[in-house]
Parts: sequence; C-alpha cells; structure tokens
Amino acid sequence: MHLLAFGLGAGAFPRAPGTAGTLAAVPLYLLLQQLPGGLYLLLVLLLFLLGIWLCGRTSRDLGVHDHGGIVWDEWVGLLVTMWLAPVGWGWLCTGFLLFRLFDILKPWPIGWLDRRVGGGLGIMLDDLIAGLFGFAVLQTAAWLLGVGA
Repeated sequence: MHLLAFGLGAGAFPRAPGTAGTLAAVPLYLLLQQLPGGLYLLLVLLLFLLGIWLCGRTSRDLGVHDHGGIVWDEWVGLLVTMWLAPVGWGWLCTGFLLFRLFDILKPWPIGWLDRRVGGGLGIMLDDLIAGLFGFAVLQTAAWLLGVGA
C-alpha cells in the first residue's frame, strides 16, 4: 500500500519527489492514452477514489499530513491534465510542465483547498484541481492550434 502511495518508490527521490513522482506516472499515461476518452476518465476516477484511501492511510501511518513522498496524487493529477490531449511527446511534456506549475504554485483555489481539506481527500483534491487547470490550458492550446486528440 505504501509503495503505491509513494509512486512505486519515486516519492523517495531525495530532491523534488513530486516531480519525480509525476515523471513516474508517464508510463501509466502512455498505456492509458490509447483508451477511449470515457474509459480513460472512468479509470482516472477510480484511481482518484483509491487515492483518497491510499494517501490517507499512508499519511496516518507516517504521522505526517501529505508527506512529500506521497505522490499517488501527482499520478492522478498528471492523468487528469493529459485526458483527451493530442498524442505526441511535445504535448506530453507541455502537460507535464503545466501540471507541475499549477501543483507547485497552487493558485486559488488550489492552495486554499490544500490548507483547508485534510486527510486523503485533501491530499488528492489539490492535485485534482491542479490537473484540471493543466487540462484546461492544454485543451485551449490544442484548440487554438487546431490540433485534435
């Protein structure tokens, strides 16, 4: 259980574990990107719900709310950003950077939620919203450039 919460070990990276954890989610995204959009979204929802329990339990066991090594939330956040994204490494890199930007800077309401919602839901929620922000920017860029998924 803790191994999953720590992104199969990526969260134990000594510097920037959130970025390492997001990078570790890329292979999962590459596997899922071929799925129809609805099925992809359903799987991401299931991963989010699992993450509420997984991250909450790991956080309680460690005695630290949102321990830096818990990166399951980054996995889900990246997957949210990349939903319906055009295929290609440029789009993947852009989505990765957008998600990390919103996750690190925590613009409103991300930071507000991060400070006010506890437990596994709180750990997952700020990254879900960061993922939605990244999704919105990535989809807007694709639309402006006339690129489809």
